[in-house]
Amino acid sequence: MADKQKTLSKEVTLNGVGLHTGRPVSMTLKPAEVNTGFVFVRTDLEGSPQVEADANYVTFTDRGTILEKKGVKIHTTEHILAALTGMDVDNAYIELDNAEPPIMDGSAKFFVEAIEKAGIEEQDADREYYVIKEIVSFHDPETGSEITAIPSDDFEVTTMVDFGTKVLGTQNATLKSISDFKTEIADSRTFSFLHELEQLLEAGLIKGGDISNAIVYVDKEITPETEEKLKKAFNKESVNIRPNGILDNLTLHHPNEAARHKLLDVIGDLTLVGTKLKAKIIANKPGHLINTQFAKKLNKQIKIAKRKNVPQIDLNKPPLYDINQIMELLPHRPPFLLIDRIMEVSENHVIGIKNVSMNEPFFVGHFPQEPVMPGVLLVESMAQAAGILFLSNVDDPKAYSTYFMKIESVKFKKKVVPGDTIIFKCDLTQPIRRGIIIMQGTGYVGDSVVIEAEMMAQIVKNKE
Repeated sequence: MADKQKTLSKEVTLNGVGLHTGRPVSMTLKPAEVNTGFVFVRTDLEGSPQVEADANYVTFTDRGTILEKKGVKIHTTEHILAALTGMDVDNAYIELDNAEPPIMDGSAKFFVEAIEKAGIEEQDADREYYVIKEIVSFHDPETGSEITAIPSDDFEVTTMVDFGTKVLGTQNATLKSISDFKTEIADSRTFSFLHELEQLLEAGLIKGGDISNAIVYVDKEITPETEEKLKKAFNKESVNIRPNGILDNLTLHHPNEAARHKLLDVIGDLTLVGTKLKAKIIANKPGHLINTQFAKKLNKQIKIAKRKNVPQIDLNKPPLYDINQIMELLPHRPPFLLIDRIMEVSENHVIGIKNVSMNEPFFVGHFPQEPVMPGVLLVESMAQAAGILFLSNVDDPKAYSTYFMKIESVKFKKKVVPGDTIIFKCDLTQPIRRGIIIMQGTGYVGDSVVIEAEMMAQIVKNKE
């Protein structure tokens, strides 16, 4: 049974300041219709412009992921997106009266609590997944960072980080199931090294910083000059170093909190793919740049797959109709029975399989030196699959036959040769009226389209 999309049951509001802008901000999470995804709304700007959570809108990734659409910017998007994905939400509006969500404590904890307060409800639409079928990877040679997606039945994430410092060395973190996000990942706070913190302060960033919303690992000596900068930046009378090398008296939630926060960032940034994933993600030395570059790569692959609309079926599963059951529905017989299995049938579509063998009789005379399946037989194979759709939806299929009336817009896009397995998908383009059926048919070999055609047929009752 397919998963259903989810949204919030009601709206909920959080108030705080932006980490880098330092400006007060009110953020309201609101329910959204099916297939909306996550959409940021700038209520402080004229017309309340919207910026979709889309990897193609990423413009800046230094210390946070920034989206920009038509000049409208949203800073530090990763934490709220991680919270929504981690809580298994699909659709929501994120209204902001400034350019950056509130940093809160530097984790996703308060966002998760707000989502729980609002409640989550199922929607009347199936959830869409992008299933990773073969290894996909992205490597940044400059930083040595790499992200790899490998096939998995669920969404899993593993992060491996090596900061190359004595105070914080190698750490790993793993999330086996998104259902564990709340307890295992959500409270892991953002962090910085002291030398980075000084650079950020000098650059005018982290204006909303506070000792309570960022872990600061002290990787260098604190000079009197540095101490004064920190006291001023964090409005503290004094700053101290704990025995574990952390600035002031903040207590870690997890020994590997840094790696867990990197995992949180990966989830937030990969939300920009725009489709939930079934894959195991392995991220080595992740950062916002490589995270979002990988998200763009997956986003592009998904768009190509959607244009091709390749059916996602398991060829190893038992068919809905095997060859003997097909012969009970169709009048065709070898050598002119050209469909081998039916994998799916509904009121509006059918998916059938043709295994192309060198033993096919037409190969004897059709390009015998380089066997190619005749295009007209590709059309006939697809039509036979379509015939199953018609006949499986009548009470007495043996009493009816289907006959071609018209074929239009036929395109042969790739040769079909012995050893190929063709997947035919035929969809009704309008309701059946007076026994007339109009369908769009497509044939695939692997991820490639080999044939497309618009078909019209008529259902006729056999003479007794």
